Amino acid sequence: MKGLFITGTDTGIGKTVLSAALLQRYRRVAPLRYWKPIQTGIEQDDDTAEVRRLGAADEAEILDVGIRLPRPVSPHLAAKWAGEPIDLQRLLCLPPTDDRTSWIVEGAGGVLVPVNDMHCMVDFIAMLGIPALIAARSSLGTINHTCLTVEALRTRSVTVAGVVLIGEPNADNADAIEHYARVPVIAQMPRFDPLTPESLAAWTAKSFDPEGSLCEFLK
Repeated sequence: MKGLFITGTDTGIGKTVLSAALLQRYRRVAPLRYWKPIQTGIEQDDDTAEVRRLGAADEAEILDVGIRLPRPVSPHLAAKWAGEPIDLQRLLCLPPTDDRTSWIVEGAGGVLVPVNDMHCMVDFIAMLGIPALIAARSSLGTINHTCLTVEALRTRSVTVAGVVLIGEPNADNADAIEHYARVPVIAQMPRFDPLTPESLAAWTAKSFDPEGSLCEFLK
């Protein structure tokens, strides 16, 4: 498998919007496909449907299979309440093998959220063997949260492709993350109002990784 795993420094950070932005930005560079392996709170949120909408994606660009659990809680707890333990090895078998496809895989929560009694999300990222792109808030506290996330990924030998800061632009925080975490800040993505496919596409075309630094992970 090749592609990027979209993780975050927290839940609700903006991973889904970032995943849609990646489809908008890079589908002309490589054949892309989006996959959300684990979704909790499915009765309230459907991230796959939202990426389909915001990314203006056709059915060939979406893989809508995986663990789908009620209750918006940690995957390990949602699985326990549903009586459906999460088997990561079974999840690994779901994406079809295609050397041409590059995957945009969206995680649930942050890297150390537990998915079962033995594994956290970062273990699944390591099993997939693809680099991680981190969605992080631009506001106060992001330096610590982002550096911790980078450290957890590197401990498992996961390549960190970069960070996308989400919220009000903050050049000082971006500079600090690049210096202390030793990772590039790929973009600073605003909170869109309204959040539409058109507003996301306009920002993506103008401001999302204009130098194409993520191309090496998708081609």
